[in-house]
Amino acid sequence: MLTHLSERVMHRVRWFLTIGWLILILSLFHDPVSIWLTDPNSTWSFLRVNPAHCHRIQGVCQPEAAYPIGARLFWAAIIPCSIFILLVFGHNLWRRVCPLSFLSQLPLALGFQRRIRQVEPSTGRVRSVVAKVSNNSWLGRNRLYLQFALLFVGLCMRLLFINGDRLFLALFLISTIICAIFVGYWFGGKSWCHYFCPMAPVQLIFAEPAGLLTSSARSPQRSLPQSMCRTVDRRGQEKSACVNCIKPCFDIDSERDYWESITHPDRKFIHYAYIGLVFGFYFYFFLYAGNWDYYFSAYWTHDDHLKALGNPGFYIFGRAIAIHRAVAVLLTLALFSAATYYLGMSIEKFYKAYLCRNKKYPGAEQFQHRLFTVYTYIAFNLFFHFGGRPTVILFPLPVQYVYNTILVVASTLWLYKTWGKIYRRSSAKTIPAVEHHNRCPL
Repeated sequence: MLTHLSERVMHRVRWFLTIGWLILILSLFHDPVSIWLTDPNSTWSFLRVNPAHCHRIQGVCQPEAAYPIGARLFWAAIIPCSIFILLVFGHNLWRRVCPLSFLSQLPLALGFQRRIRQVEPSTGRVRSVVAKVSNNSWLGRNRLYLQFALLFVGLCMRLLFINGDRLFLALFLISTIICAIFVGYWFGGKSWCHYFCPMAPVQLIFAEPAGLLTSSARSPQRSLPQSMCRTVDRRGQEKSACVNCIKPCFDIDSERDYWESITHPDRKFIHYAYIGLVFGFYFYFFLYAGNWDYYFSAYWTHDDHLKALGNPGFYIFGRAIAIHRAVAVLLTLALFSAATYYLGMSIEKFYKAYLCRNKKYPGAEQFQHRLFTVYTYIAFNLFFHFGGRPTVILFPLPVQYVYNTILVVASTLWLYKTWGKIYRRSSAKTIPAVEHHNRCPL
């Protein structure tokens, strides 16, 4: 999708999105403008608050007041839009416009990226090359576990500090940008995206093997495949800037990367645990406040989280449970993630046994593909049952119906398209032909 757009056009789009993101971050420090949208006297605004409405949090009434909408815009609109883009348009569009990926490339663009001296084995000549992570290093072998851990920690921080504190959110985003730029300086290519970005596991789940409207990695419409590193020469022609930082590369051919690693334990962990992580994150709003109004009203986007840090971590059936909030958050996300992971592994085991008994086992890759497809479909619709909902429910019912219809139709079409994909060993020659691939492993 949009493969005909040149790198120059996409560069302008990246600058536009990056500047907009930086303006949003600045507004988190001082925003005298958007507070008008939530002012009770702004009868023209659908975001205006009702000061007579009481938000009950752990049985205590919290009155509503006008507030800047920067945090709400980021969490309840921008993040859901990114998830939708991944499933519908695929990672090759997202990676080409992602502001954080763009900022991680600044050291390369400005010419101060770290380089190391390397001796060529054949000639013995010493040359200067861009540093990159070895696939055989600890980081190369465990990158998905590390990224999932960073995502887990980030969601814990959201529930404890970041969601309702604009200053914490601003500092968190700035720190993330600094980390991305440093990684872009220390390692070449898209090392930040491949090895450190907490959003990478989410991209793998929703964007692989391909988005609903994603074109082939080797489409004749483009000179370079998908979202691989690229630059523009003096003649205006796109050329590769790839430094082979990872093999197979998600940004060169996402479908090949998907099939070649589909049976790896880290992929299973990411897909199965992610659903529990998402549900546990949103369900904690209910476990903490004792009702769903706290989440769906978006009061959490401007709640005083630091003041509430000493509150009991759970409030269930009208009773406070004296567990520190940090411990409660950690337990909730960890238990739900572990539960769906083990549930996924159990379903995999029983489904595999069922297919084997009926002599319908399609092979390891195809079997795993079917499970991942269903899990992604469930994860997408589960996420959008909550994500973006605090903003959508402010619109008239017809708008909400259109929103729900778009989500269901898009995800169902993606399910239909993706379910029919077939693993062909001839298109992935790097995979050794193991004799028992198409036999039952039980």
